[in-house]
Amino acid sequence: MRSHITLLKGSDKNPQASRFLRRFLSNPFALPAVVMILLFVLIALGTAVLSSFGHQWPCDPNLTNLEQKLLPPSSLHWLGTDNLGRDVLSRMLHGAYISLTVGVVAVSVSLGIGVLVGAISGYFGGLTDQILMRSVDALLCFPTFFLILTVVAILGPSLINIVVIIGLVSWTGTARLVRAEFLTLRETEYVKGARVLGQHSWKIITQHILPNAAAPILVTAVLGIPDAILSEAGLSFLGFGVQPPQATWGNIIADGKTYLLYAWWLNLFPGLAILIASLSFYLAGDALREAAEGRD
Repeated sequence: MRSHITLLKGSDKNPQASRFLRRFLSNPFALPAVVMILLFVLIALGTAVLSSFGHQWPCDPNLTNLEQKLLPPSSLHWLGTDNLGRDVLSRMLHGAYISLTVGVVAVSVSLGIGVLVGAISGYFGGLTDQILMRSVDALLCFPTFFLILTVVAILGPSLINIVVIIGLVSWTGTARLVRAEFLTLRETEYVKGARVLGQHSWKIITQHILPNAAAPILVTAVLGIPDAILSEAGLSFLGFGVQPPQATWGNIIADGKTYLLYAWWLNLFPGLAILIASLSFYLAGDALREAAEGRD
């Protein structure tokens, strides 16, 4: 009884957050999407922690055994083996860590640049806005994936390069969104009042405008993670991603494309992992967007 009273009091203290959470959970796809995201995160973190202590489950993802190559799913190898006899389940578990790391870190880089550029452009306007937005327009002329592919081909494929490059070329959409929010919010009464009181521009941006633009920025971040995961998978499939023997979902599919007709598991299971992970983030982002827009 006391716990229920405490929860009710907590909701009363922050009714806006309570309404946002209620609208979010009212979306029928929100909770399943969040559960799947948490499951992928737990799998990725659990695999990374076990590996750091020298434990590989169910076995070493890079252990080859040509006598057991291209075995179908069984009780010994739940998701089968690849052309070198490596356990597909082990490689997919380690691939989950790579994919989520790329998604989260690349989006963090993209978000940092996009928010900074969009905030400066939208708040100060004038010539500053013109220069920054024309730079954004110039970058938007290039297809994002091919721009990533070109830069990776020049600098060389590695996990750090891929994460940084995806982040550096994916910030333009965030910048345009943040700029639009700032153009609207800078004309509100509380911002005009802060200016009259002589508050510094950066204080107004960080303490008054940015918190009120947090919801669309959060939605952009969640929706950007599957885009980064798909970009990494595409690069790995083409051979420009994380290099073997390190496993990623993309290079598992790349290894299996030659054996597609009689080793279906090499493409099916990592493909499903990419599909489910990406779809979960898209559904969660869509539910967040509807909740932020006040749809009940």
